[in-house]
Amino acid sequence: DIINWVVQALFYGEEQGLTKNSSLCQNYTNFTSPGSDLNFMNAVYCVGNYGEIIFDVEQKNRGMNKINDGASGMLYATPFGELENEDDDLEDIDVTVGTLLDDIRKKGSLNCGVVVPDGSDGEIATSDKLFGMSVEYCRTLAAALFDGDSKLVNLTTFSENDNSSFVALNNGTIDVIAGGRVEKKYDFVSSLSIGGFVFSTPYYYGNETAGGDVSSFSLATREDDVLFSSFVNCIVLATIYAQEKGINIEASKEMPLMTIFGSQFNFALRDAIAYSGSYDQIYTKHFGDVLEENRGRNILNNKGGPQIHSFPGLSP
Repeated sequence: DIINWVVQALFYGEEQGLTKNSSLCQNYTNFTSPGSDLNFMNAVYCVGNYGEIIFDVEQKNRGMNKINDGASGMLYATPFGELENEDDDLEDIDVTVGTLLDDIRKKGSLNCGVVVPDGSDGEIATSDKLFGMSVEYCRTLAAALFDGDSKLVNLTTFSENDNSSFVALNNGTIDVIAGGRVEKKYDFVSSLSIGGFVFSTPYYYGNETAGGDVSSFSLATREDDVLFSSFVNCIVLATIYAQEKGINIEASKEMPLMTIFGSQFNFALRDAIAYSGSYDQIYTKHFGDVLEENRGRNILNNKGGPQIHSFPGLSP
């Protein structure tokens, strides 16, 4: 967590025009606990912002390594790499034993909390826009978990204006949050009721300017089960990957197989896309036919455009 937020601080420094400044560089006399209380801006003041460190004076030809100002897409599927286990001796080993993945399969349903954005009536049956997308990702995750059955999910709504969804996630009432804002305060353990959480790749970005705190919405899981968090992130990435490869619902069998989560999830990516389709199919279902130039960051970054922006939580 600390390493991630040091990197986020470097991004934030460039967004705000903050540079190396020895007069603001503060030495610690002892380590601050918890980690969330660290002054992450020290990374900028003592060493420099992202652009200063990585590119020094030469700022041309930065490609994807530039701050995104909201005028181009930020949807990019990090390459899956090798999804199949090449070690024959490990084929029969169930890597999910004792994990949340195993517990959810045995329980027979996914408990998914959905954050209701301000302005939405909170009715799941008529949900649209961001709220509808979040419900869709809950069902897509269920399809991946239960051999294509998107109905095996219990949906619970939570207000955007309090931390009740994260309290419910922390105490095990729900397994995952959809529509949770990526924020520094939820990334670290802060109390008995609020533990540390892992955020998936965002599936929706706000239209704030480069200098503001850009809203990023994702699926959130508890940080105590890395396998489940990784599985959840793979499903979000799968919808973006399908868009990149032109794979829709009808062509879901073109999605790769994977064995890294055990044989029971070999077809998880195919099952997910067979239900939801590609990212654009999900987006259009809930936002309608919106021209790409009006979708802000919520289009593919398939032309090597700016991909960098900090997550909220570093502003004074």
